[in-house]
Amino acid sequence: MIVTCALLLSNAMSGLDNTIINTALPAITADLHGLELIGWIVAVFLLGTAVSTPLWSKLGEHIGNKKSYQLAACCFVLGSFLQGLAPNIIFLIAARALMGLGNGGMISLPYIIYAQMYTNPRKRMQVLGFVSASYSMATIIGPLVGGYIVDTFTWHWVFYLNVPIGLISIVLIQIYYQLAPRKRPVRPFDYTGAVLLTIGLVALLTGIEFIGSAPWPASTALIAGAILVLVIMFRLETKAVDPIIPHRLFQNKALVIDFVLFTLIWGSFVGFLIYGPMWAQALLGTSALIGGATQIPGSVTDFLGSGSVEPMRRILSPQRVIAIGIITLTIAFALMAFAAINAPYWLLLVAGAFVGFGNGVCFNELQIKVQQDADRQDIPIATSFSFLIRMLSQTFTASIFGLILNQALKNGIQHSSGQITMAMMNQLSDAKNVSALPRHLIPQMRRILFTGLHNIMILSLGLMLLALGINLWAQKLERQKQASGHDLT
Repeated sequence: MIVTCALLLSNAMSGLDNTIINTALPAITADLHGLELIGWIVAVFLLGTAVSTPLWSKLGEHIGNKKSYQLAACCFVLGSFLQGLAPNIIFLIAARALMGLGNGGMISLPYIIYAQMYTNPRKRMQVLGFVSASYSMATIIGPLVGGYIVDTFTWHWVFYLNVPIGLISIVLIQIYYQLAPRKRPVRPFDYTGAVLLTIGLVALLTGIEFIGSAPWPASTALIAGAILVLVIMFRLETKAVDPIIPHRLFQNKALVIDFVLFTLIWGSFVGFLIYGPMWAQALLGTSALIGGATQIPGSVTDFLGSGSVEPMRRILSPQRVIAIGIITLTIAFALMAFAAINAPYWLLLVAGAFVGFGNGVCFNELQIKVQQDADRQDIPIATSFSFLIRMLSQTFTASIFGLILNQALKNGIQHSSGQITMAMMNQLSDAKNVSALPRHLIPQMRRILFTGLHNIMILSLGLMLLALGINLWAQKLERQKQASGHDLT
C-alpha cells in the first residue's frame, strides 16, 4: 500500500505539472521575454517524455524497475528544480527537456510495477481507479494552486513544488519496495536500436510540431527522414538479441487492436481537451477561469469511469467494456459536433462529463488488456509502447487540429474584406481584450472561429466512430475465441 501511494505521487506530479504550467506561462514568458518560444516550453516536455518512455522500460529490464523508477524521478525532480532557477528562456527549455525525460519513466514504470505487485487483474483495475483519482485531483488543483503561487509568490515556486513530493516518492520506494530478485539472462543492451529510436522520434515529433508554423518542405523533410530512420531501426531490430521494440508485439492481433484503439481514442480526446475552454471563452464570452472549468466535470467522471471498470468486468467482456467507453466519448463529440454557435455553457459541461467518463473506462480497461494480451516477457515494453503511441497520436492530431483551425481563420479573414485581422482573432478569446474589439464585428469573428472549432469536433467524432467500428470487429473476434474455448479474461 505504501509503495502504491508512493507511485501515486508520481502520477499526481505529472498531472499537476501538465495543468499548473498553463497557469504560469504568461508570467514566465513576461519575465524571461520568451513569447516567441512559448510553444517549445510545452513541446519539449512532450518530446522528452515520448522519446524516453520505451527506453525506461528496457532499462528497467536490465537494472530493475525500482532503480529505473528512482532515476526517472531524479531526472524529473532535478529538471523541475532547474526550471525554478532558470535565468532565461533557453535554460528553462533545456531543464524542461530533462524533466520530460524523467516524466517518460514516471508515467510508464509505475504501471509495470503495478502489474508485478497486483497479479490479479481485477485488483489491478481497482488500483488504476486510484491512479485516475490522483491524476484527476491534480488536474483540478493544478490551475488553482498555480494561480495562487504566481499571484502570491513568483512563478519559480510552481516548479519548486515538485521537488519535495518527488523526493518523498523516491525515499518511500527505496525503503518499502522490496521484491524478491529474479535471475535474468545477461543480454546486451540494444544501443543501436535506442539511438535510432531516439533520433527517429525526435525528428518525427519535431516535424509534427513544425506543421503549419514552418515552411512545409522543412516539416516534410523531417517527417520523411524520421520515417526512414524508424524503418531502418525496425529492420535492424530483427537481428538484435534484445530489441528495444520487439517485432512480435505487432504479430499479436489482440495487442495491435489495443494499440490502434489507444491511438484513435487519445487522438480525438485532444479535441475537447484543447478546444473546449476556447469554445467557452471565445464563443460564449466567458472568463479564462470559467472556460477552464469545462475540464472539471471530466476530471471527476474520469475517476468514476475508471472505478466502474472492475464491476462491469464481472458481467461484460473486455471489448464490451471498451465499447461503453467509446460510445460515451462518441456521445460527447456528437454533442459538440451538432452544437450551434450559441450553444449554452451547460452543454460544454455535459460533454466534458461524457468525455471524462469514457476516457476513464477506456484507459483502465485498455491498459489492463495490453498487459494481458502481451506475452509475459513483453509486458514492460508493451505497457510503455502503449504510452508512446498515445503521445504520438496526441501530438499528431493536435497539429492537424491546429491546421484545421488556422485554415478556417485564414478563410474567414480573407472573406472579411480587410475588416478582420488575425490579431483581432487572437484577442477574441481573452475576456480582458474583447471589449476593445469593434462590437459590430464580434458576431462575424465568432462565426469564423466557430467554423474551425466545429470542423475539429467533426473530425474527433469521425475518429471515435472509426474506433467504434474497430471495437465491434474486435467483439466479433472475442466471441469467436470464447466459442472455441479460449479464456480471454
